[in-house]
Amino acid sequence: MTASSGRAPGAGPPPAALRVGPLDALAHRVILSHGWRRLVLAAAAGAAGALAMPPFGLFPALVVSLTLAVWLIDGATVGGSLRRTLGACAGIGWAWGFGYFTAGLWWLGAAFLVEADQFAWAMPLGVLGLPAGLAVFFALGFAAARLVWSRGAARIAALAFGLASAEWLRGHLFTGFPWNSLGMALGTNLWTMQAAALIGLYGLTLLAVLVAAAPATLATGTGPRARWTPSLAALAALTLLAAYGVWRVPAAPDPTVAGVRLRLIQPNVPQDARFRAEMRDKIVGKYLDLSDRAASPDRTGIGDVTHLIWPESAFPFLIQRDPQALGRIGAALPAGKQLVTGAARGREPLTRETAVFHNSILTIGPGGRIGEIYDKVHLVPFGEYLPAPLDAVLRAIGLRQFVAVPGGFTAGPREGQRILAVPGLPPVAATICYEAIFPGAIRPPAPADGAPAVPGLILNLTNDAWFGDTPGPRQHFAQARLRAVEEGLPLVRDANSGISAVVDPHGRIVASLPLGVEGVLDASLPARLPGLTLYATLGDAPFAAGLLACLLVALVGRRKA
Repeated sequence: MTASSGRAPGAGPPPAALRVGPLDALAHRVILSHGWRRLVLAAAAGAAGALAMPPFGLFPALVVSLTLAVWLIDGATVGGSLRRTLGACAGIGWAWGFGYFTAGLWWLGAAFLVEADQFAWAMPLGVLGLPAGLAVFFALGFAAARLVWSRGAARIAALAFGLASAEWLRGHLFTGFPWNSLGMALGTNLWTMQAAALIGLYGLTLLAVLVAAAPATLATGTGPRARWTPSLAALAALTLLAAYGVWRVPAAPDPTVAGVRLRLIQPNVPQDARFRAEMRDKIVGKYLDLSDRAASPDRTGIGDVTHLIWPESAFPFLIQRDPQALGRIGAALPAGKQLVTGAARGREPLTRETAVFHNSILTIGPGGRIGEIYDKVHLVPFGEYLPAPLDAVLRAIGLRQFVAVPGGFTAGPREGQRILAVPGLPPVAATICYEAIFPGAIRPPAPADGAPAVPGLILNLTNDAWFGDTPGPRQHFAQARLRAVEEGLPLVRDANSGISAVVDPHGRIVASLPLGVEGVLDASLPARLPGLTLYATLGDAPFAAGLLACLLVALVGRRKA
């Protein structure tokens, strides 16, 4: 049967032309699957692809996942109108995405059990509802690929165009949620992650799909050249990618900033009833005791460091309105020392009628004086804020959002986002919690309030205690680490329960504390790379060029089919 006799151009070779090896037989069965079996297979393929994400990092799992995706689309393009096959491909994409996000984000359920009496009812919404919604992006991506689908290797470029476009949209629409973007399959290995300095996360996503989907032609090519060329090209690309990483990462450690001695405090305070306002004195005391703990002969306490770092939302009360707690902290800070801490902050004047709260980073100096302030810009939907009508409905029936702040947090003004000028540190690009997962959002678009436009480090304060000992905190750290490579900046990350770390601008972990332990982390501050990385200069322009190239290859292939 030929295309002129009713076979769609993207269906690949007819079953009779397939060779009878095990891979050919598997491809044949996948292509011929239909109905619910096809959707179950797509979901299983997507779930397998999640194993390529941290903490597993099994890139071959993504190869299997996307190879099956190509064959599934091949089968969906056989016969029927364009409208019908588009719907079939969108259905496959949704099932694939549902499997991928369910397997990769199941750990979100842990947050609903921290206060189970309040939130256990909503666990299905987080564990299944969010993946179902996010899967719509992959449905669009598979449908976009179908529009330019063709016979042969060009359909690999079609899939890369569709999925990379979908991932970019997922990272930007509806406030964005680029968690576990497919590019992270290449963004966890020290060597392959170096390309992020050139093309960023979304460029890595495009490369990951091109490389991982290429083996699909091994069982569907019409001849030895058609079967082997895409896989050999993918292997060569992966080798060049790793070779570039080996060349870019120096053998010696990166230089450090003179005179800066950091101490990161990881208190491992549980996110439960023990983190209450009435525990104020005990919690502040724990932070101060850890801060002044002797960790080595040259780090005997606060007096031997220059900067203390405490994690996100360190206090279960408004520190700005507690002179006693500020006094204790200020008295513990010798002259010339600085504390940088996360804290909830009320915008003054703070009254019941005009209450506005921010999730903030504060600097506190000797005497308890609050200096620089950064208010989180990118809030977590449903975790830190809700649309006012929905918030009112939940409270009317005795329920609330995760953060027990009336009305939730208010985002800081995006146009006012600025780099913190912390005494004794290079200009600080401040991020709180999952703000660090957004590529290209580290530096402000222009100087504000006279602050320098070019930062010297990325500071990420977070609290991952909501998610326990699950893949979630490890995925969060891996994504923050990639920002250091993209921007050519060191990363200083302090987390309540881990993972706290200092990462150099090549993505190497200089020092770290593991998940779920209480501890103190002392480290020097690596210096930023000289100049700007290509990604910091051009942003997603290289990714856009690669996306256009994939589209052109797919269109040429379709025209020849």
